[in-house]
Amino acid sequence: MIISVLAAAVAPGAALLAYFYLKDRYAPEPISMVIRMFLAGALVVFPVMVLQRAVVLAFGENPFLFSFVYSAGVEEFFKWFLLYFLIYKHVEFDEPYDGIVYAVAVSLGFATVENVIYSLLDYKSFSQLLFRAFLPVSGHALFGVVMGFYMGKAKFHTGRPLGLLAVSLAFPVFYHGLYDYILIELKRYWIWLIVPLMVFLWARSLWKVNHANSRSPLRAVYSEDEVKLPT
Repeated sequence: MIISVLAAAVAPGAALLAYFYLKDRYAPEPISMVIRMFLAGALVVFPVMVLQRAVVLAFGENPFLFSFVYSAGVEEFFKWFLLYFLIYKHVEFDEPYDGIVYAVAVSLGFATVENVIYSLLDYKSFSQLLFRAFLPVSGHALFGVVMGFYMGKAKFHTGRPLGLLAVSLAFPVFYHGLYDYILIELKRYWIWLIVPLMVFLWARSLWKVNHANSRSPLRAVYSEDEVKLPT
C-alpha cells in the first residue's frame, strides 16, 4: 500500500518534468543538471516547512498573509534563490528556455517531496492523490514556468536585468498566493475560480514555452544544420 501511494505521489512530478524537458527544441540540458536542480528543490522543503511554521506561530494565521507571504512568498523565494545562485550564471544556462527547464525542475522537486509528505500523513483515497496531481503539483510546475521564463529573459537581456529578475520572483508569488487564497477563503466555491486560474496558467505557460524556444540563440545554428542535411 505504501509503495503504491509513494508511486502515485511521485509520478505527477516526474511526468511534468519530462514533459517540460522534452519541450526544449534546441540543445536539451544535461539530464544530470536537471536532476541536480530537482534534488535541490526537494531538499529545501524541510527548512521551508520549519520556517513557515515558525512564522505562523509568531504572527498568526491571517489568510491573506498566509497565502501571499508565509506560503507563496517563502516557497517561491527559496526556489528563486536556488535558481539564481546555482544555475543563473552556469555555463549550461545558454538559452532562454533553460530558465524554464531548471525552474520547473526546482519547483517539481519541491512539489514532489511535499506531495509525498502529505500523501503519507493524510492519505484518504486515490481521488485525493489525483486532486493533488492536477492542482498543487501542476500548480508548482506552472509557477516554475513563469519564474524560469523571466529569469531566462533576464539572463539574455542586453540591458540591466534587475527588473526582470524582480518580475521572475514577483509573478510566481502573486499566482501562488492567489491560488492559496482561493482555496483558503472560498471553501465552498473554490472550484469556480481555481479551474479558470489553472486554465489561464496552462495557456500562458505553453505560450511562454514556445516564445522562449523561439528566442533561442541556438535556433539559427540548428536551422542551418537541418538545411545542410543530405536529401
